[in-house]
This record gives sequence, structure tokens and C-alpha cells, in this order.
Amino acid sequence: MESICGLDCCSQCSRKEECLGCIPTGGHPLGGTCVAAQWIQTGGKAGFQQKKEALIRQINELGFRGLHVEDLHFLNGSYVNLEYPLANGQRVKLLEDDKVYLGNQIEVPGSQRCYGVVADDEYLLVCDYLCNGAEPRILCYQRRKSGEA
Repeated sequence: MESICGLDCCSQCSRKEECLGCIPTGGHPLGGTCVAAQWIQTGGKAGFQQKKEALIRQINELGFRGLHVEDLHFLNGSYVNLEYPLANGQRVKLLEDDKVYLGNQIEVPGSQRCYGVVADDEYLLVCDYLCNGAEPRILCYQRRKSGEA
């Protein structure tokens, strides 16, 4: 099934039976929002590419050692929505399971940990974790400024 962005996301999705697809839902697969579909619907594919490149620059300017993003991929919220421990002992999830984000995973040089980067129009999350998302830590969770990609 083709999507608004032109990719065949359905062939690789483990939730395709419950999703209904991007085009039939008007860019709301899984009942949530797809940031790519949203950006393409408002600015076309060129506008999406500009916003994606601006987001990559924003991530790379954060200054985390070894964090350099070359590209961002579509990530299903249920796949990347880790549960983070807080200082008060509580645990919290920061993402929405039914949303499609842009993000990537980058190995931390000289470490067993990886950076996880996830973003949409409103928020940018940078975390790190061990293999399979074990022992996740929030490194940066910030609201994106109005007008940013």
C-alpha cells in the first residue's frame, strides 16, 4: 500500500492489520498522526525535505559528543516509546504509540550505549540506552520553537 510520502511503509510494519494505511486515513495511520504526511500535506514533498533537513541541523547543533545525524527515518511510536525512570522513582513514557515520528539511532563512540533521536512538529527527544532499549535515559526533551521544521 502506498503512502502520502511515496514509501511502502506497510510492507515493513508489524501493525499493518490495525493501521488501515496512510492514504485511506488521510495521513493518520494507526489512528494517530504521521509527521511526514502532515508536512507533505502542508508544504509538498519539497517542504517536507526542507523541514527534515532543518530538523537534522537542529539535532546536530545540540552538541552531544558523537551525536551526528545524517538522515531521519519514519519510526512507529509504539516501537520507540521507551519507559524512562525519573529521579523520584516514577517511570514515564514521553511519546504516543499511535504516532509516526522522524528519528534515528546512533551508536555512542566508545560505549555500549546508543543515542535515540525522535521528533515531530512539537517535541524533540534525545535519549541513550543499551541494546534493545534497556536502561534508557532522557538526555534532552524539549519543545520545538514555533516555525521550526
